[in-house]
Amino acid sequence: QVQLVESGGGSVQAGGSLRLSCAASGYTFGSNCAGWFRQAPGKEREKVGDIYWSYGVTNYLTSYASSVKGRFTISRDNAKNTIYLQMNNLKPEDTAMYYCAGAVGWTCDYRYWGQGTQVTVSS
Repeated sequence: QVQLVESGGGSVQAGGSLRLSCAASGYTFGSNCAGWFRQAPGKEREKVGDIYWSYGVTNYLTSYASSVKGRFTISRDNAKNTIYLQMNNLKPEDTAMYYCAGAVGWTCDYRYWGQGTQVTVSS
């Protein structure tokens, strides 16, 4: 049974930082695409970013939503089978439930989802 478990959420003031973790069991992040999403109340789910492998590269690639680019960083530790979302310079509009997701293969077609962790940013 696949489980993705997020942790690290909480409440922080604007300008602060948080690091979210997503640990997997029954599934190996390995070279599979992995990502983070978020959903605020009354809004649709938004992709925060991906971390993935591709042909001809020697390190993982990342992509980010324009709203978080330059402030958020996705990383992975395959030895711990965990991915991370480092969030800096947080803004009130970053308040949301954050979910990690795992794909099968290099294409970011997500199959597995975590249960989410709440991030609340106050002004």
